[in-house]
Amino acid sequence: MQQETILIIDDEKEIRDLIGIYLTNEGYNVLKAADGIEGLEYLEECTIHLVVLDIMMPRLDGIQACMKIRESRNLPIIMLSAKSQDMDKIMGLTTGADDYVTKPFQPLELVARVKSQLRRYLRLNQMDGNPQINTAQQMDIVSIEDLLINISTHEVIVEGREIKLTPREFAILELLARNPGHVFSTEKIYERVWNEPFYESENTVMVHIRNLREKLENVPRQPRYIKTVWGVGYKIEP
Repeated sequence: MQQETILIIDDEKEIRDLIGIYLTNEGYNVLKAADGIEGLEYLEECTIHLVVLDIMMPRLDGIQACMKIRESRNLPIIMLSAKSQDMDKIMGLTTGADDYVTKPFQPLELVARVKSQLRRYLRLNQMDGNPQINTAQQMDIVSIEDLLINISTHEVIVEGREIKLTPREFAILELLARNPGHVFSTEKIYERVWNEPFYESENTVMVHIRNLREKLENVPRQPRYIKTVWGVGYKIEP
């Protein structure tokens, strides 16, 4: 059985060690980096399945590191920060993070979020290289106007150009695209995509929707694909 590798990037040794103990006890392989530059070096040298990334760090902070990671990788990123203001959370999510945990945190809560992220990420990628998958599964494509979504390969094409999405963004898009015309509230989107109960998470969903529109739409304020049903939620037209 493959052992998933988690990279912890935090300039506080005590935090790295604490998280490392809990994740190791859950059976994960753990790597630790003291700043963004060291973390990026690990990503170049090793196969990483998830990153726990602190925001405030010397040399290269978490926001910059997250942006660098997103240039070439879609693995899950959980932001870690002592800041709790909404704008700091939005900044982290806007740069491509999939989740956000505020210090001080309960280690078991972080472990639960890591497990949730990995389940989603590994499910989306489990078909890569699997000879048992038939042609119909490989061609599992959802088409809406000029938008093509290949569920099997996690590829999104808009007007002939490939769009890079984070695992969380892809999951939201897949949910809406598989259910054209159905309106999903922010609560339902969160519960279906994050696989956990909704609790004051409306901003989290809204930030991801905004990021999706920035990537998919020529004019994000006049979206062609993801429509807002005011007071209800979001949908993709059939």
